Amino acid sequence: MADRYLEIATTDAVKQLQERWGSRATYGRLQSGPDRHHQLGPEEIAFIEAQDSFFLASINEAGWPYVQHRGGPPGFLKILGENKLGFPDFKGNRQYLSFGNLLRNPKVSLFIIDYPARTRLKIFGHATLVEGDALPQELREVSASESNSKVERGIVIQIEAFDWNCPKYIVPRYTLDQVRGVVEPLVKRINDLEAELAEVSRKP
Repeated sequence: MADRYLEIATTDAVKQLQERWGSRATYGRLQSGPDRHHQLGPEEIAFIEAQDSFFLASINEAGWPYVQHRGGPPGFLKILGENKLGFPDFKGNRQYLSFGNLLRNPKVSLFIIDYPARTRLKIFGHATLVEGDALPQELREVSASESNSKVERGIVIQIEAFDWNCPKYIVPRYTLDQVRGVVEPLVKRINDLEAELAEVSRKP
């Protein structure tokens, strides 16, 4: 069986370029290898549920790709079942570009990046817009820190394939909370030392 992710991503045009530039033999072996990268395991599930943002790519009716950043509290991207995930829609600019694209073409790609760990998970899937009674309870319970509004809709994605991508060229970046977690103990230690020094200086 072929590597499912490469099977989807490697079109005839891609194969032609791989032949031309000398990498086809390597990727041909991977495509004809064991069946993999189609069923989420514990590592993928833990990684997905720990993230607070990702990028969603869809295609509009004119064939143009659209990439959208989605963010929320850690864990807002939920595992909803076997090879299925979803996320709620938090109030934004109300363009609904991704939603509109999915009504005509449900195929999507996700890039989920952990910048401090320099780790990237890529996912292919079929997305469905859900609202009303069809909205899974797991998505109803997610709340955005910047909004108290009720979640009214979301997207559910049936995963077709995934791939852990090379960490090369992923520049480490850190959130404000991550930086605070490192800096605040140092600031407290500096303050304590300064207080001790001031106390010593006051002694005759």
